[in-house]
Amino acid sequence: MTTSSSPTPGSGPRRRRLDENQRRAQIMTAAVAELADCGYDGLSLTRVAERAGVSKGLLWHYFADKDDLMESTAKATMTTIRDRIANSLDLTEPVPDIIRAALRQAAGLTVTHRAELTALNHIVRNLRHSDGGPRVTLDAYEETYQAQESLFRRGQAEGTLRDFDTRVMAITYQGAIDMMIEYLGTGRPHIDPDDYAGKLADILLAGIRRT
Repeated sequence: MTTSSSPTPGSGPRRRRLDENQRRAQIMTAAVAELADCGYDGLSLTRVAERAGVSKGLLWHYFADKDDLMESTAKATMTTIRDRIANSLDLTEPVPDIIRAALRQAAGLTVTHRAELTALNHIVRNLRHSDGGPRVTLDAYEETYQAQESLFRRGQAEGTLRDFDTRVMAITYQGAIDMMIEYLGTGRPHIDPDDYAGKLADILLAGIRRT
């Protein structure tokens, strides 16, 4: 004769506790989704907390206030986008080929990372200091600029790129990427992002490739 035993309290699977960085990332992911769906003015911190599966009060354990959450979300999103492009590249290729591939990957973000781009655009355009100045400035690009300068210097060293000021080119290059993403992200189904990126690469490389 066998007897069945009922489950003892707490014997089920335990929910894994998230560390502080994981919890912050979870909340910022929820903020991205809320911004993409509702815009900056329509953003609800209560819904952000619900999306993240935390209490609204817990938001302020990880972020000082709404502006801190928005600024942190913008910077984390920029890092995510930058890493997404960098991790897709074959860095053993000649530098002109890497530049062309990077532009194509950036153009593809308008499909693969539309929510992140939309959220970032809302924050950059709306988040302000008390004096009206933007809280997310070009300083947030500094790590990106440095990585691009390093790539350009490598191209100059290997002989595939001509001599030029790498900082000026990094700012110009990133500006071209930002404008491409903004243009493609405004809903232009007649434009092929890959074709647009290829033509942009042709223009940029015509000016910096060593002939």
